Amino acid sequence: MGRPKGGGGDAAARLLEAAGRGFRTGGYGGIGVDALAKEAGLTSGAFYAHFGSKAEAFHQTVMDGLAVLDQGVAVHQAEWGPHWLAHFVDFYLGDRMMLGLDQACVLPGLSADVARAPHKTRKAYADALSALADRIAGGLGGDDARERAYALLAQLSGAASLARAVTDETVRETVLQAAAKAAKAI
Repeated sequence: MGRPKGGGGDAAARLLEAAGRGFRTGGYGGIGVDALAKEAGLTSGAFYAHFGSKAEAFHQTVMDGLAVLDQGVAVHQAEWGPHWLAHFVDFYLGDRMMLGLDQACVLPGLSADVARAPHKTRKAYADALSALADRIAGGLGGDDARERAYALLAQLSGAASLARAVTDETVRETVLQAAAKAAKAI
């Protein structure tokens, strides 16, 4: 899942990482194939040899980012057991918010672009989001766990979007603290 079609592992990995950075900072419409290839230190020909199209690179970037998020939830659940949620919320709205936009979570960073993507990408995104909600629900318990899982994802990604958009540090911190409090109550 989430890997370019061609061989040449190192080049493919560099292209996927560069595509992730490029799409997160510029959005799908804000960066072209030449810039994505240049970011990876490769040619446009190498880009097309690995992905076939910009849309496929975007698809792979989104799927890779959702897999990373899923793994992060799994690690927190395994490490913290029944207390995983508070630790994950602190990680997501704390440490993760210190990273640049080029390394941000795909949920707040690319969901708007996914909404405009081809059906294949939107379907894969929905399937991966559903699997992520199932993982989260498994760590929450209760009859409404799946609803709460989606509420958590919406809370965290919305807070990350707002916090990254404002320039006032006081507003940023207020958004993050309020969202963390609400997310932990889920």
